[in-house]
Amino acid sequence: MAGNLKGLVLAGGAGTRLRPITHTSAKQLVPVANKPVLFYGLEALRDAGIREVGIITGDTGDEIRAAVGDGSALGIEATFIAQSAPLGLAHAVLTAAEFLGDDPFVMYLGDNLLRDGITPLVEEFRASGPDAMILLQRVPNPSSYGVAVLDGDRVVSLEEKPEEPRSDLALVGVYMFTPSIIDAAGKIAPSARGELEITDAIQYLIDQGRRVEPHVVTGWWKDTGQVEDMLEANRLILDVIEPRVDGELVDSNIEGRVIIEEGARLVSSHVRGPAVIGRGAVVEHSYIGPYSSIAAGCVVRRAEIEHSILLERVHVEDLDARVESSLIGRDVTITRTAAKPRAYRFVLGDSSVIGLT
Repeated sequence: MAGNLKGLVLAGGAGTRLRPITHTSAKQLVPVANKPVLFYGLEALRDAGIREVGIITGDTGDEIRAAVGDGSALGIEATFIAQSAPLGLAHAVLTAAEFLGDDPFVMYLGDNLLRDGITPLVEEFRASGPDAMILLQRVPNPSSYGVAVLDGDRVVSLEEKPEEPRSDLALVGVYMFTPSIIDAAGKIAPSARGELEITDAIQYLIDQGRRVEPHVVTGWWKDTGQVEDMLEANRLILDVIEPRVDGELVDSNIEGRVIIEEGARLVSSHVRGPAVIGRGAVVEHSYIGPYSSIAAGCVVRRAEIEHSILLERVHVEDLDARVESSLIGRDVTITRTAAKPRAYRFVLGDSSVIGLT
């Protein structure tokens, strides 16, 4: 395959399904196992040997740029490309045309996670040399995704979020293209929802007799667009972490697969993994249960937390019911007042303060 393989990562979009968290933060920077979702995709590109990566940004561009920097910490060279509005994935391709030039590229949606990375798929794309390769996975709710219909190993048709899907094969948020997709994106019309759909651009290639190859993904894939997806992705990542203890344990014990980051301090507490306690966090007289990610600078005192994600600098204290299946935004404070509700479930935006009565 001619040309240097580049990466194109989409990190725009409003993140409406993750509100209130995304009222004040880019959805691609919400952490899974204490690492922004976006970084998993950037690292997958790096591991596949891709160094030049264009990052499409929208309204949260400043935050994305601050988090990624020049990309060197992640082993890439980052170029930021502002998209005027979230007008579709094919519009993002057109927006990045100058950066992409005549090179083939991997397009990766910045809020997606693939367990097994993309290295074997990139190698297959390089060796086979199709005009496009699309990643697919069987899903129970195909009407929520772009859907592909196959005839053997041939892609027959694609449709974006069909009301009556003709297949259960959903498009995973990773695509591999030659520059022919840029021409295709320029030839299609906006869809009924006013976007230039990548499914329409790929369909244009198919209709022109170009070679579009499918690859059905067997490992897990998560689109982290909703709170439940974030918690599930957190669970899946924590299941495979390598345990280590770099922080301080005082009259505390841990069991299972647990990461205690440098500067974290546990006092008279119990952590049952898989779990991660971030840099500089303080956990005192508390229980942290499985599938919990406690970010840097959090304080947990006299509380129980399980199957939850706490973003940076959350303060939880004096709760007599367990916090579970929750996603709690940065700088949130949760403390007790007088009365005793029996259970709590939270999805809280950044800088919230909660007084429990």
